[in-house]
Amino acid sequence: MCVIDKIQGRELKIVDTTLRDGEQTAGVVFANSEKIMIAEMLSDLGVNQLEVGIPTMGGDEKEAIKQIVKRNLDSSIMAWNRAVVSDVQQSIDCGVDAVAISISVSDIHIQNKLRTSREWVLEQMVKTTEYAKKNGLYVSVNGEDASRADDDFLIEFIECAKEAGADRFRFCDTVGVMDPFTIRKKIEKIYKATNFDIEMHTHNDFGMATANAIGGVLGGANYVGVTVNGLGERAGNAALEEVLMSLIHVLKYESKIDTRKFVELSEYVSKASGREMPAWKAIVGSNMFRHESGIHADGALKNPKNYEAFDPAEVGLERQIVIGKHSGKAAVVNKFKEFDIDISDEDANLVLEEIRRTSVRLKRSLFDKEIASIYKDILAERKKK
Repeated sequence: MCVIDKIQGRELKIVDTTLRDGEQTAGVVFANSEKIMIAEMLSDLGVNQLEVGIPTMGGDEKEAIKQIVKRNLDSSIMAWNRAVVSDVQQSIDCGVDAVAISISVSDIHIQNKLRTSREWVLEQMVKTTEYAKKNGLYVSVNGEDASRADDDFLIEFIECAKEAGADRFRFCDTVGVMDPFTIRKKIEKIYKATNFDIEMHTHNDFGMATANAIGGVLGGANYVGVTVNGLGERAGNAALEEVLMSLIHVLKYESKIDTRKFVELSEYVSKASGREMPAWKAIVGSNMFRHESGIHADGALKNPKNYEAFDPAEVGLERQIVIGKHSGKAAVVNKFKEFDIDISDEDANLVLEEIRRTSVRLKRSLFDKEIASIYKDILAERKKK
């Protein structure tokens, strides 16, 4: 079966955890007002569920969560909890409609972190899930370090969660060690055995978070956990903007997310987190639709589809033809059309030669005024002769 056919007709749900896992990035702290703004922006995009924080932290964390709940956003509001009843009680106090109940499921974690047994893990998860369900909450049971867990134990864990009333299972590639091919097979096996809703939660330690999230979807997962700009622990999480645009353009999925607001959201989160967004960032970076290389600029001018995977307006960007060392004559001619100047081929070649020299000297592309000045100098030199 074609990979595109694997998601046709399916409804995928987006779960954004920028305000929880994203804020767990070392050194990142959102002000309460910023958390509220980010939640509102994500809801306006059409994100299905927002994981907004950890109520058991108390103080400002609880207050921010309560304020987000009071906004009555269109998105479901989820709080993160350990598999501890008192954590869930704190979440209930905040008024959220959903909780994530997280516990380690790999033997590595069970033995070396929790220092307990698989049986204890199942007991804690079931007890906490049953309590949450009795209080009317939607429950995602999170398998921390699921990618390194025994498949048979994962299946047992999910079956116990189902019996306790859980609504879905979050498959966590906690240390980002999976590859998209293996994770697809793993999710296929788990989904076939349990027929239970699965959410992908992938980390980027080997640069494969987005690919692994997509791999999981192809394996049968119907929820995808993401963060804006891929913010998150260590190397981060699967990026909201990358996952969505990959689903839409690579796998031809019809999404209701308003992608036109991606750049505005990414820039806001970048400033709020104090993490500068690289110009080369996939989907929303400022270089995504900047063309300088002569061959690329010429191709983009003739038909943007030659060198652009999608229309820049889809994410809130604009196309730019940059003039610098690698530019070609076509880009120069086009630039002067913007100046309402019909430059000759001879003059375009002279201008281009000087542009390249100047760009090397300054170690950057040139501003419009600098380009115009070069042309003015060439005309002045000609008059002298």
